[in-house]
Amino acid sequence: MRRRDADVPPLAGFTVGVTAARHTDELAELLQDRGAAVVRAPALRVVPLPDDIELLAATERLLDRPPDAVVATTAAGFRDWIGAADGWGLGDVLRERLRQAELLARGPGVRDAVRATGLPAVWSPGTASMAQVLARAQVLARLLGAGVAGRRVAVQLHGEPPPGVGQALRRAGAEVVGVRVHRCVPSDDTAPVDRLLDAVAARTLDAVAFTSAPAAAAVLERADRRGMRARVLDALRQEVLPACVGPAAARPLRGHAVPVVHPERFRLGPLAELLARELPGRVRPLHVAGHRLEIRGHAAVVDGALRAVPPAGMALLRVLAARPGLVVPRPELLAALPGAGRDGHAVETAVARLRTALGAPEFVRTVVGRGYRLALDAPPPP
Repeated sequence: MRRRDADVPPLAGFTVGVTAARHTDELAELLQDRGAAVVRAPALRVVPLPDDIELLAATERLLDRPPDAVVATTAAGFRDWIGAADGWGLGDVLRERLRQAELLARGPGVRDAVRATGLPAVWSPGTASMAQVLARAQVLARLLGAGVAGRRVAVQLHGEPPPGVGQALRRAGAEVVGVRVHRCVPSDDTAPVDRLLDAVAARTLDAVAFTSAPAAAAVLERADRRGMRARVLDALRQEVLPACVGPAAARPLRGHAVPVVHPERFRLGPLAELLARELPGRVRPLHVAGHRLEIRGHAAVVDGALRAVPPAGMALLRVLAARPGLVVPRPELLAALPGAGRDGHAVETAVARLRTALGAPEFVRTVVGRGYRLALDAPPPP
């Protein structure tokens, strides 16, 4: 058996859909660096900060009635909030209101960002973990421990609010003002999402990456509008891997019994690393005609070398690999070819091109009068 070359990028031959509205290029680059083909389909668009009337309204509420406590959840979100207020001519008065409040940050990086805006000392825990701080209560516990009944608490949000935080504060008697920075709304251009949904339903994508719950919900809503939710959910439960940046982003999918994977650290880098482990791990290598063969989404890896295979050839290869070593009749292979119709020569043409693409004609054996089979190696003797 030939030695496998370890230089093939882990995501080479796989196609991943990206639904992010923000950081789309960053996530796409992380995946492409690992060899993936990327389908960009932003399900949401970000409302420009100067035009965001909801952010302006929340800011004005805090100017009219200053908060007793302010929770900053992200460094970029807090900086952008102050920057937007400066653009509206409200920055100085907002800083003054915030100076009078108890300031809490979810981690050291956020604390430093708050201080960089000219605000005074901020309390933060010694970790930057969102799970430990807001989902599992270090900041929340500090607020509740001091008592929040009758107090006004502003929570700077960056996307979806952490589950349970607002409810817990309200149950304890606080008035909660959510300050949502970078609000997202459904994209005006639905064509990219439609193409993504078509690819998911056809199983031509290997994975879809979700970075927020609103994006996942928007994709499912669009599928519902097009009458294809059942097909999309079925694909996500089986062949197409749904990968989420964290459990919050996974909520809409889990609500439909879709199994998802997410990294332990809720960041784009770990998400890309997770996909780079999960997708190759789903491939079962075959030993064919003295070679090692891996069948990936749109390509094959032969003895560690990536081989581009045309769509018709991939369709045949998948059918043959489903029954390795067994004869697959021509009519069944013809039915698997995209757009082949009843042309009996389409199978022979596709097989010839498949052999050429794999660089090893001996991979696919002709069984005269019956069909074709993969030349599976006999297992070694015990």
